[in-house]
Amino acid sequence: MKRREFIGLVGGAAATWPLAARAQQPSGKIWRVAWLSPVFADTLFDREIIEAFRAEMRELGYVEGRNLIVDSRFGEGHIERLPSLTSELIALRPDVIVANATPAIAAAQRATSTIPIVMAPATDPIGSGFIKSLAHPGGNITGLANMFGDAIGKSVELLHTILPTARRVAVLMSTNPTHPQQYALVEAAAKALDLMVIAITAATPADLQQAFKEMKLANCDALFVLADPIRPTILTLATEAKIPAVYQYTGWVDLGGLASYGASTTPIFRKAAQYVDKIFKGASPAELPVEQPVAFELALNLKTAAALGLSIPDAVVARADKVIE
Repeated sequence: MKRREFIGLVGGAAATWPLAARAQQPSGKIWRVAWLSPVFADTLFDREIIEAFRAEMRELGYVEGRNLIVDSRFGEGHIERLPSLTSELIALRPDVIVANATPAIAAAQRATSTIPIVMAPATDPIGSGFIKSLAHPGGNITGLANMFGDAIGKSVELLHTILPTARRVAVLMSTNPTHPQQYALVEAAAKALDLMVIAITAATPADLQQAFKEMKLANCDALFVLADPIRPTILTLATEAKIPAVYQYTGWVDLGGLASYGASTTPIFRKAAQYVDKIFKGASPAELPVEQPVAFELALNLKTAAALGLSIPDAVVARADKVIE
């Protein structure tokens, strides 16, 4: 083989190496990711989203124990714990912080203006003051938005279609800073359907039992749960109260919730890993455009519907992306 042909062969092979192989080429650098989340670490959904992130990181060539460390902290439904958890993670000197949901992003933003932060995802990244614009974030924060606000109208329509006789709808909130704005959107969508909404706040998991007592006293026919980290007690209390509930993402339905409509979550966390990879390779968060979801899911749990004595219209079942029977 001639030398020129050999060089050309090697060059062509390098151009076609998979991303995983190329990501492993640079030095012996061990990258460190801080995973900050207000959720419970052990629910099925929360395990699935962090595994989606880890799986994509592996695809990109980052292997835990070899060239990657992922340090995780979970608030277990207590938003007030996030500042101290953030401090613990920053003390470990991460290269990137992946912050799951608005409360975690806010805690990370208050703690550092220099460590890159990947939103995974944010409900209102501009209104929350995390970024200047989707195209040009402008600081140390980039990542993904979830468009929950944009999907609220369809979520409320779903509730009305499944529960056409319901007239008084409880809207469950926490201290999530996006909830007042999201509640206003629910209120507007409900008014168009001649529904009355009643705001019920449970700041911490310990407040949920009282919140469901308030729903009963207010004679609520249904429940709309604003997007928030999963608090499993909600599902238990909704079952005990026999109140049908609609949520904003599929994880709730997987755990026994009646129905949900919102952005598909697994692609979001895989995309978060791609942001981390770009930052590791030198990209600036200030210039990495924030992406919005392109896939939305309608999920139904027919087992839960049967337990509540409900019959979901065939047309709704036919439209569903996920049906649990």
